[in-house]
Amino acid sequence: MARFIFITGGVVSSLGKGLMAASLAALLQARGYKVRIRKFDPYLNVDPGTMSPYQHGEVYVTDDGAETDLDLGHYERFTGVPARQSDNITTGRIYRDIITKERRGDYLGATVQVIPHVTNEIKDFALAATDDLDFLICEIGGTVGDIESLPFIEAIRQLRNDLGNNEDGHKNTVSIHTTLVPYIAAAGELKTKPTQHSVRDLTSLGIQPDVLLCRVDRPLPDGERAKIAQFCNVRKEAVIPALDAKSIYAVPLQYHREGLDAEVLRAFGITDAPAPDLSRWEDIIDRQEHFEGEVTIGVVGKYVGLPDAYKSLTEALMHGGLANRVRVRINWLDAELFSENGNDVAPMLEPVHGILVPGGFGERGSEGKIASIQFARERGVPFFGICFGMQMACVEAARNTAGIAAASSTEFGETEEPVVGLITEWMSKEGLERREADGDLGGTMRLGAYEAKLDGNSHVAAIYGGTTISERHRHRYEVNAHYRHALEEGGLIFSGMSPDGQLPEIVERPDHSWFVGVQFHPELKSKPFDPHPLFKSFIEAAVKQSRLV
Repeated sequence: MARFIFITGGVVSSLGKGLMAASLAALLQARGYKVRIRKFDPYLNVDPGTMSPYQHGEVYVTDDGAETDLDLGHYERFTGVPARQSDNITTGRIYRDIITKERRGDYLGATVQVIPHVTNEIKDFALAATDDLDFLICEIGGTVGDIESLPFIEAIRQLRNDLGNNEDGHKNTVSIHTTLVPYIAAAGELKTKPTQHSVRDLTSLGIQPDVLLCRVDRPLPDGERAKIAQFCNVRKEAVIPALDAKSIYAVPLQYHREGLDAEVLRAFGITDAPAPDLSRWEDIIDRQEHFEGEVTIGVVGKYVGLPDAYKSLTEALMHGGLANRVRVRINWLDAELFSENGNDVAPMLEPVHGILVPGGFGERGSEGKIASIQFARERGVPFFGICFGMQMACVEAARNTAGIAAASSTEFGETEEPVVGLITEWMSKEGLERREADGDLGGTMRLGAYEAKLDGNSHVAAIYGGTTISERHRHRYEVNAHYRHALEEGGLIFSGMSPDGQLPEIVERPDHSWFVGVQFHPELKSKPFDPHPLFKSFIEAAVKQSRLV
């Protein structure tokens, strides 16, 4: 049976519970254990699919088509374990399912209540499909004391009782509480009282933490560590200081040095665990600390004010840098400003060694993106278009190389030349999928992993090393294949298509140094120890470009 690790947070939000969960999972993996991570989100949205990136950061998409919290991206990047729809649950989804059951009469006339009905749903979610695991890590979103997280706290309290101890008398569950130990400059001291109060609040809800992870901006003195242990009723060794790291990929090694994985295993009564093989993480840090060069990538987007909106993209670019042993600097360029400046993009783009136009929705900033793509095409600068970026590359080609001046997207309104249009049906593993133009927005896009067939003579086939790929999608609009001939006459080749030949998946320019647009989101599958081939190749092209500038 799997052992369960529950992670909660206190004092303030944004303490890095997701990174801690991912790092702990990586450390347990390094010892040979099979681990999976799940995220409990207390908000009332069914999923983050309809939320603004400024509200919630990026939406992370799984192979099976779930729109999930960005923390699942951390989980995948640190463990290599593909996330699933069953790894992210929200209060909204729980209540939706319960109300559906109530309307059907599944509860046989019973009064439906938070306890036991909501808590039972949460427990069922945590326990599902865990038989083949050694450890399941459950991260509880929000902060202890928030009213919306109370059902989740109650559910894990019940689970700790339900799961009890194993045959050897050791616990099957461990609680880790992440807190802040702030430094008060006027007093010249780190203050432990917020942690004490947070643990008191958690204990009052029936959960005594086994391990405390204390976020600090400077070393935690031995005296303060002992004080926290005494007042919070844990071992001194179970008070783990968590200082800021130079890189998120240094966190597993840092936590291991502080004894996090050893203390968690000890709490389970496991004293004979194999020593961890941390060579994977040591190699990543070695590459980060010994760069052989530097490139600058201009990312032309509309959410550049919040880097978390492009979290997976940022990490994938860094992974491409690791593969090429170069530091990647990102210039975040607001596409709207390009549009307002009469599309004079040269002053901003001339210093960069590669241009990337990421995914997005809506007309705002689209002309700036098109102007950036034109600059990349005409100047020979490596260009990478992702999802909306590929669509705008096709619009740019239609206008400027195929003579279709009115080319546009129906996403922006009615147009005489719909080079990009709403996709209303497509083939999935389950059969024909259909969507209505005026239907619900949430969960109705082409979501999840779909196969594509590549032209064997194409640049992308050489990059992938094959002609069949599977990549994750999240889009509602598609390049219109009826314009294929005109675009290819202008030099933009359709080098990847859906297996039925109906939906364009990849475009490229064979006469360009590196010009690729993809309808999917390759950044979602990139990992520091296994960089995505497109990002690896794109950064390699940027390195070559840097030598020409």
